[in-house]
Amino acid sequence: MRIWIGLSLAAVMAFGCFPCTGQAQMIVAHRGASFVAPENTLASFREAWNQGADVIEGDFYLTKDGQIACIHDKTTKRTTGGSADLKIADSTLEELRRVDVGAWKNAKYAGETIPTLAEVLATIPEKGKIFVEVKCGPEIVAPLQTALKESKLRDDQIIIICFDKEVVTQCREQMPQYKASWLTSYKKDDKSGQWNPSLDSVVATLKQTGATGLGTQANDTVVTPDFVKEIKDAGIECHVWTVNDPKQAQRYAGLGFDSITTDKPEEIRDAVTGGGK
Repeated sequence: MRIWIGLSLAAVMAFGCFPCTGQAQMIVAHRGASFVAPENTLASFREAWNQGADVIEGDFYLTKDGQIACIHDKTTKRTTGGSADLKIADSTLEELRRVDVGAWKNAKYAGETIPTLAEVLATIPEKGKIFVEVKCGPEIVAPLQTALKESKLRDDQIIIICFDKEVVTQCREQMPQYKASWLTSYKKDDKSGQWNPSLDSVVATLKQTGATGLGTQANDTVVTPDFVKEIKDAGIECHVWTVNDPKQAQRYAGLGFDSITTDKPEEIRDAVTGGGK
């Protein structure tokens, strides 16, 4: 308790604000515990739960035959170590299941296959949650609605996240029982020196889509105390990705973020709670 109070006071001094709740931030395992296990595999998600993650984050595409597969890229090239180069949208689930997406990370994970959304959802414990990141377009919304409805999870265990504004809008309209975050990164204009999107644009998009949360890239220049205050004042949750540095994690904890997404859930939890000190 003394350690956490110390961190909170340090955050006030460094960033000018208390965390917005008295509770620790949710620790979100990025593609599972992907620092040690092959991303977006059942092995990675199970390792995330073993490391004490509050939430797992997985990436999902719609396959040629209308199934929802858990993979980050548009093709299998990177996560098969180049042994197979199948485009997800042009492949059936059966075809995708034939490729090994574990051996590239470590020989002990050889044989890991691309899981379905249903299989990933089945790993979630009673107190766990999932960030379902949609990597394709609105064509996934109807199948996603069916798959989530068929799961045994409570509505509050599911949060949909996406960079695509239309996907977020449709998910909020068709599945209002689930929270949904709009994701954004930032690009600096070489001429003006301004970062885009601007804070005004971010707030406008959140309101336009009906998003319940913002999933922001961990850009320390853009994400200031004033930035966070304006998002929070609009009634929007703040989530950050992907933070693997303990000091940076402490910064976002001090800014009052609702969750911190990381490849290293155990290490980052220790950083923000003092558990490893």
